[in-house]
Amino acid sequence: MITALRGMKDIIDDAPKYEYILNTAIACAKRHGFNLIDSPILEETALFRRSVGESSDIVGKEMYEFVDKGGLNVCLRPEGTAGVARAFIEKKLDRANGVNRFFYRGPMFRYERPQKGRLRQFHQVGVESFGEKSVYEDAAIILLARDIFDELNVTYRLEINSLGCERCIPLYREKLSAFLNRQNDLCDDCKKRKEVNPIRTLDCKNETCQKIYLDAPPIADFLCKECREDFGALQDILTRNKVLFSHNKKLVRGLDYYNKTAFEFISAEIGSQSAIAGGGRYDKLVEQLGGKPTYAIGFALGVQRIYDLIALPHDKREGVYIGAIDKEAIGDIFSYASRLRKKVKTFVEYEPKKLGAHLKNADRLNAEICAVIGEDERKSGAIWIKDLSNGAENKPRLNDWLERFL
Repeated sequence: MITALRGMKDIIDDAPKYEYILNTAIACAKRHGFNLIDSPILEETALFRRSVGESSDIVGKEMYEFVDKGGLNVCLRPEGTAGVARAFIEKKLDRANGVNRFFYRGPMFRYERPQKGRLRQFHQVGVESFGEKSVYEDAAIILLARDIFDELNVTYRLEINSLGCERCIPLYREKLSAFLNRQNDLCDDCKKRKEVNPIRTLDCKNETCQKIYLDAPPIADFLCKECREDFGALQDILTRNKVLFSHNKKLVRGLDYYNKTAFEFISAEIGSQSAIAGGGRYDKLVEQLGGKPTYAIGFALGVQRIYDLIALPHDKREGVYIGAIDKEAIGDIFSYASRLRKKVKTFVEYEPKKLGAHLKNADRLNAEICAVIGEDERKSGAIWIKDLSNGAENKPRLNDWLERFL
């Protein structure tokens, strides 16, 4: 028997939660003025090496990459932002005025050790905003994530930090490198990171490294005036909007392209994989990928990460179940179902059954209406109806019922 690959799961039992999370997040994104973008799952590997960064675990260890039949090095996308930025440039939107706001949803792929809340194929909902410099956009993006989790009734804590800009980050990188060079017990990954992008060492999950980094110089001490003012303004906006947050001075995120604002929504209810959404600014990414310099910020939410954190709302009965008692009525119910399906969810039973069996089927499908036609109904032009939400039964004329119902 062939089974799903390790770390890749069929969405069957969790389909209602998956659909509920996606629908809720997408509805929120649309209300905030974001429009759908759907970029390819397969991209050139160079896109992620140039954007995510050589110092990231994603590029170094986790990408599903291969050479295709045309000799091109390609990979399954490990995250969504780079592909959206590539599409933004390819469509020359970087050369137009104004702000572009997109949302996306779909599968991402990373070859890592599967565990609770972490799969090799996982799904994200993300948003990206291009063209707005104001820190108010940073706040708006965070408030959008807040609204999504509030609608899903997910509890969280928010951590924020500023990673500085091209003016202040070089000095911090220099001081941090000096600190790292004095340490003898860094893990192998951090020894590599400190040469490529020393700031990424702060994201290490190794316990020994984490203890070392408690004494590392904080980024906040090296921010330039503009970065300090923007970060202060962000905190003020969040406070005014009653968003509880903490300043995590070691928060750097796992990708190289972030600058200035970085944030994570964290849950204490899902074990070690506690981040349920995260994002920040990436004002240099579009330029790095060959586009015109463009301010940008976004976040992504891990769908599987929050499966265990949500409770589905009470599932209301929906739709019409239609069936026949005898074979002679089977052909007729198809034409009735075709009319119903133009307006309402409709279930059709192909085999003739007794009334009790039809009621049982309709109940199992959570239909609101059970409609059945037998010999008596065919002769009189009627239909037997039961409203399963309140138990009411009647036998109206078929055409009258269809007209009223539709």
